[in-house]
Amino acid sequence: MKLVTFDQGQGSERGGIVAHDAKGPATFVIDLESGLLWLDREKGGTGQVAAVREKAGHGILGFIEHAAVVRPLADELLARFADGSLPVDLARPLSSTKLLAPVPRPPSMRDGYAFRQHVETARRNRGLEMIPEFDQFPVFYFTNHQSVIGPGELLVQKRQAERLDFELEAAVVLGKRGKNVPASRADELIFGLTIMNDFSARVLQMDEMKLSLGPAKGKDFATGLGPWLVTLDELLPRATKTERGLVFDLEMRATVNGVVVSRGNVRDMNWTFAQILERVTDSVWAGPGEVIGSGTCGTGCFLELNGSKITDNQWLKVGDRIVLEIDGLGALEHVVVAADESMQLGR
Repeated sequence: MKLVTFDQGQGSERGGIVAHDAKGPATFVIDLESGLLWLDREKGGTGQVAAVREKAGHGILGFIEHAAVVRPLADELLARFADGSLPVDLARPLSSTKLLAPVPRPPSMRDGYAFRQHVETARRNRGLEMIPEFDQFPVFYFTNHQSVIGPGELLVQKRQAERLDFELEAAVVLGKRGKNVPASRADELIFGLTIMNDFSARVLQMDEMKLSLGPAKGKDFATGLGPWLVTLDELLPRATKTERGLVFDLEMRATVNGVVVSRGNVRDMNWTFAQILERVTDSVWAGPGEVIGSGTCGTGCFLELNGSKITDNQWLKVGDRIVLEIDGLGALEHVVVAADESMQLGR
């Protein structure tokens, strides 16, 4: 199952289910909450928003938190769409739907460092030996869960636009709470996978990392997620169960202005998501909706490509279109746009 969050207009967000028309190539988005209200009335309920939200939550995060209740109802909505009994006003064409990040405001977001090729090459390009600790434990850092963006515009200010980079990654979204979970059980925490673009302002990042506290302003302005969240069951045919946890065979690609610049495969992660989750949950609780990225795949960013002379000092610039694709997870597309740099205050 593929889940999305879409813009309904006037700042209203809705959760949705991707549905394919068996009679043609068109793809639709079923309005999740409206569909649940309709099903509730069909089954003799009151069809009241408050009652439905109490048992199903709100949006995709609510779906994740109440999956035991909501998933069977979502499966029924898809079945009703397939047999033509779903009211037509509950589904809209995907082509005319503005998608947001599938989980627009995750409770937290971490990013891993799981691809040895990326780490080794990036260090070699800086004249550094491969760090032995990479093979001892999977490392991650916290990034800004308040700056998640979906497909569409990537707004950048002047300082962020200096050596602006993409990073081709996959990410898992958790569906259960867990603490001290061993890798042998950690895949049970995964609700689904999505594409992550860990946008990076390399000038800012290189300056601040001299202080040995990791990336901050070089990373916190935007992280792309989407276009949808694919539930784990749909991806199991592409996964192999190992002692280290599930290994996903999913080809990865990145194009900039239509030119392929990166290729990889999720299976090349030297640390599996299960092993990363073992580290994440060591002594702390992790729970539904939290996002954990894989880290950049080999050749998955301009920092690595430029250093290896595959590209010639190429960076993202205003007007560029960057598309990340992962088999089974879709395509996440952004266009770089200059941002308003005036002061803004909220409530």
